[in-house]
Amino acid sequence: MLSYIVRRILVSIPVLFGISIVTFFMIRLVPGDTVTALLGTRYSEEQAIQLKAYYGLDKPLYIQYLIWIGNVLRGDLGRSSFSGDSVMQSIIERLPVTLELTLISVLIASLVGIPLGIWAAYRHNRLPDYMATFVGLLGISIPGFWLGTIFILLFALKLGWAPSSGYISFWENPLQNLHHMWMPGIALGAAVSAVVMRMTRSTMLEVLSEDYMKMARAKGMSPLRLLTRHALKNAMIPIITVLGIQIGYLIGGSVVIEQIFSLPGIGRLALQAITNRDYALMQGTILFVGFCFVVINLIVDILYSILNPKIRY
Repeated sequence: MLSYIVRRILVSIPVLFGISIVTFFMIRLVPGDTVTALLGTRYSEEQAIQLKAYYGLDKPLYIQYLIWIGNVLRGDLGRSSFSGDSVMQSIIERLPVTLELTLISVLIASLVGIPLGIWAAYRHNRLPDYMATFVGLLGISIPGFWLGTIFILLFALKLGWAPSSGYISFWENPLQNLHHMWMPGIALGAAVSAVVMRMTRSTMLEVLSEDYMKMARAKGMSPLRLLTRHALKNAMIPIITVLGIQIGYLIGGSVVIEQIFSLPGIGRLALQAITNRDYALMQGTILFVGFCFVVINLIVDILYSILNPKIRY
């Protein structure tokens, strides 16, 4: 196992380098630049030349990349051209918000999607199966931004059950934190719940059709024990794969929900960087999200061997 982890880490290094190259050069294809955004209506050619020299934007692109990646290898993602803050520090400050939002969404997806998928598979081609399938299609079809807006209009503005925006740290006040986070968590987790439900249903149907499951039923094993102890354990590998992929997407793709609910997370930080043409901040956030994907995939592979001892790396 240790040798496998080391191999995966070594393989991940060129992947991250590839992400850094694509990110660095694709950003510079976007119209406008940091200097234009900084100067705004005060733009003059002389000031633009001075700022480009100050930020190193007057050098050839490959030189700029080599300087940036060299700093990254030393743990320095650069400084924001707008705020002057360290990019690494900005990401670390925003990370707890995005991680909490991701955790709440994944918990909702697991607590809703897995039981619904098991129920639908056990009652295959019956009313529960049709109901669960309908709920799953509904969850996938409804956009998160629309659901979040409806939540704000209904639960925040009309019923007053939760604030429409803002964030309070969990360590500062746990109850107030959950009071702020339950709406964005559900809005973001609805689609993930639907994906998990559909995957659970399909894998459970496949497992339940196996001969050893039919033999267990013939011996009189209770449905609860049959489903939870035998069927679910063998169906968990595809479910964990889906959850791992969704966690990666949630970390980098929560920008819309964070913007709607005014949550100071990484997604909103990336949106601000794009709006301001802040190269260093954009590059840092994208590279960090790519790193999260690599780590999550490694954790998922390790969980495979725990769930199925037959898997050996």
